Amino acid sequence: MKLTKKQMVLVSFMLFSLFFGAGNLIFPPFLGQNAGAHTPFALLGFLVTAVVLPVLGVVVVAEFNGLDRLARRVDPRFAIVFTIIIYLSIGPGLGIPRAASVPFEMAIAPYMPKDASYGLFMLCYSSAFFLVAGWLAMSPKKLVERVGKVLTPSLLTLLGILFVSFLFRGETAVAQPQPAYQQAALVTGFLEGYNTMDTIAALNFGLVIATTLRGFQVTEKKSMMRYTVKAGIIAGGILALIYAELSYMGMQTSGVYELQENGAWTLRCIVKQVFGAPGAVLLAATFTLACLTTCVGLITSISQYFETLTKRVSYRQWVLLIAGFSFLVCNQGLNTILSISVPVLNIVYPVAIVLIVLGLCDKWIAGNRWIYPCTVGAAGLVSVLYALDKMELPLGFVSKLCAKLPFYNQGMGWVVAALLMVPVSMLAHKCRAGRQAA
Repeated sequence: MKLTKKQMVLVSFMLFSLFFGAGNLIFPPFLGQNAGAHTPFALLGFLVTAVVLPVLGVVVVAEFNGLDRLARRVDPRFAIVFTIIIYLSIGPGLGIPRAASVPFEMAIAPYMPKDASYGLFMLCYSSAFFLVAGWLAMSPKKLVERVGKVLTPSLLTLLGILFVSFLFRGETAVAQPQPAYQQAALVTGFLEGYNTMDTIAALNFGLVIATTLRGFQVTEKKSMMRYTVKAGIIAGGILALIYAELSYMGMQTSGVYELQENGAWTLRCIVKQVFGAPGAVLLAATFTLACLTTCVGLITSISQYFETLTKRVSYRQWVLLIAGFSFLVCNQGLNTILSISVPVLNIVYPVAIVLIVLGLCDKWIAGNRWIYPCTVGAAGLVSVLYALDKMELPLGFVSKLCAKLPFYNQGMGWVVAALLMVPVSMLAHKCRAGRQAA
């Protein structure tokens, strides 16, 4: 069955909304404020990890019909462990609680009465948030209707109002870039894209898109891939446009405000400048809509996966469990969640990127059984060591040895390690083929 133009737009809007959450709102303006005059270069690197790789991830996972099947190319045991780590980190362990706590702490908490109980307000807000998210996730077949028709257009309208108003009424002044962006704006922007968590999320959302298309009676593999690519291009284009707008506002105000604690504070300053005190309502609505759609997509995809692991727990029960656990973690506070996110992303992101790249090249490398475990293993090992170094927990000689890799100090040593393993895997494959022939 062919999708109508309206259905294609709805699927694309749904994919955009699944990606666009807390990090997508707060990191681009923060990048612009830090990069200042070098924002165009930083944004280019940011778009690679925050748009291009996520779109490719959706396509690859849809092609393999699930992250676990892609990860099996490395090893069946690795597939189970890595898939669970991905789903837990992007889901109830980190991603979902962060997406729920950001709109509260950055768009609601600052405007609470001085004598108000922070914990009580947070409890009430997160309760309502997860009740709505859980209700929307209970009917995954209706996800495209609810998200594509209502939530996404509302979100895009709010962001459009903010950007256009800033162009006409915003106070602007561009500052010099911070040291990291002076030295390597492109690489720093690339690494900042990790914080959106979208490449990891893409490994979940590929299955959601495939399920949605099957709901539209699209069952032929070729048609499903064609529509997935189209949806990815449209959603990626919208993401890139929004990121450009947000980073532009951050850049143009980099000389107006002192360097802020994070991008949410930057947005608060911009909204207050343009709309005054009533802008708090716009900011709260924008944050909540963006984060709600992402949480719904994550709860849906994770529940669908865990349902396949055991038939003892139904999809709806998984929705309740994931939403409930996320609610508990959310109430631990945003700072606690963010303190965990950086080392986790430094470990998981490189492995996810390598898997996506290998998945794209699968038809050319499928005969080499060594290339997946060698490259993924090398990237994972270096990423773990780098994360430990950043946490000031080095592993002595091993860490010192890895530190000699090119670009290691910039957080890109895993790229070199993975590339070095390509010829090693080819040699191992050739030797094995030779022994079998003998």
